[in-house]
Amino acid sequence: MKSLSNDRDRNEVLERLAKVRPDSHALWGKMSAPQMICHLSDSFRGALGEKYISPSTSLFNRVVIKNIALWVPLKWPHGRETRPEIDQKLGGTPPAGFASDVEGLRILVKRFSAHEGEFTPHAFFGQMSKSERSRHAYLHMDHHLRQFGA
Repeated sequence: MKSLSNDRDRNEVLERLAKVRPDSHALWGKMSAPQMICHLSDSFRGALGEKYISPSTSLFNRVVIKNIALWVPLKWPHGRETRPEIDQKLGGTPPAGFASDVEGLRILVKRFSAHEGEFTPHAFFGQMSKSERSRHAYLHMDHHLRQFGA
């Protein structure tokens, strides 16, 4: 199972990230490519405790949905709502400059992967182990990179 804790998998998503251009068109969803970069960065900032993301969890999300999302080999569905703090139409960090935003995301991925200790609880899935969080981060990046054909 692919995960950002694995160097090969991390390098794969970073190589795919390099293929996204500011004018890349989304295959689904409402975000632009620059907004997607900021959305992913906000997600990593949340995991690292650098950005508050309001919780919206339940026992069902923490037990059932989390295990399906992380371990069942299905592509994530399109159009799922996210928390307002990382929603590009609401409270997400706005794009600044595409190249600097991409570089910032690359740095966040590396910081996340090297992080020691616990991550901030996930908004939907609650407290997650490093293994679970690294798997989720890979899948989240994969989902949005596929959204832009990378």
